[in-house]
Formats: sequence, C-alpha cells, structure tokens
Amino acid sequence: MSLKQWGIGVLCCSTLLLTACRVVDLDENGKPIIPPDPNAKASFANMTPAQIAQQTWDSRVSAPARDHALDAATLPNSPTPQSVFVRLHSNIEKVDLTNARERSVTVTLNNKPLEVQIGPLIRGNAVRDAAGFKFEDFTNQVQFAQLSKAYNREAVKHLPPVDASWQQQPVTMLIAGNLKDGVLSDAVALDIQQGAK
Repeated sequence: MSLKQWGIGVLCCSTLLLTACRVVDLDENGKPIIPPDPNAKASFANMTPAQIAQQTWDSRVSAPARDHALDAATLPNSPTPQSVFVRLHSNIEKVDLTNARERSVTVTLNNKPLEVQIGPLIRGNAVRDAAGFKFEDFTNQVQFAQLSKAYNREAVKHLPPVDASWQQQPVTMLIAGNLKDGVLSDAVALDIQQGAK
C-alpha cells in the first residue's frame, strides 16, 4: 500500500469518526451537559437535597396540601401511623417566640391543643413523608435524611412572619404532621392565612 493510499485511508477513518461524534455543551464547571434520557426512571441521585426540595415543592407539597389535605375535623382514626397534610381552621391560642430558633404557635384541633412548628428550625420528617418520598428513591440514607431538613427549610420560606399580634386571631392553616389513632403530632406549618375561611 502506498503512502498516498494510507493517507486517504486515515482521512476517511478520521472523517467517519468525526461525523459519528456529537458536540455537547459544557456547564459553568466545564463538565458536559448530557441531555436526560426521556425513557429513564426519575432519579434524585445527582441532585442535592436542597435542589430536590426546591424543584418538587409545588408538585409534591404545595399542590397536594392545597388540593387534597384532610379536614382537621374528620381525621381518620387509624392505628397505622401515617404522615398527612391537614387543613385547619382555628384561633391561634398561643404564639411562642421565646426560642428564636424553634418558634411555634398553638391551635386547637378537635378540642385539644396542637403545637405547630413555624421555624426557622423545624424538627421531624412530617413534610418529607407526607410528600410521599420513600427511602428507595434515594442513593443512600444520608441523602434521604437530609431531604427532611431541606423540606423543613423550604416550608419556613413560605410562611408569613408571625408575631405576638397573631395571638387569639382566627387562621386557616395547611400543615404536615404524623397521624396515629386520630391524633396529630410533629405538626409543621406549610401555609398560614389570617382570618377564617
């Protein structure tokens, strides 16, 4: 084979290789942006818990809580624990601002006081679990646990500033909480509006 034939062969192979390649865009860190496979199963593996909470807040928390919340007056009396969204109309009996990091309001639910966390620090998994997330959706236990904190922080962002003037005022609340035997616990405010509706 002559040098000219080798050159033509190399040129043809190079052309074939280059036409088979696809140019991809790079993100701000110089990493390739690979378009998602439309047939791939939804995955949170490459997202931080904060990104998951922000991107799914409306679809997994806000809209379901608004459209499908249980009525506080008719909570089911199931012995099986479950995390749920609840709509409540009540007066705020007490506003507790003594701990600047763990503020709460107390309302009446079925003739019993219920403490509802309003942040900025919120404890528990009620928001994440009411949103329907399962451990299997995540890469590891740490990411699953961190999602609770991210959702709790996201919940606080959507609340109005509550102060002592709210005491004894009627409110409509959307809350996430853990329900067992008709009793709600670990309640977290998702939305508070002054006035009865």
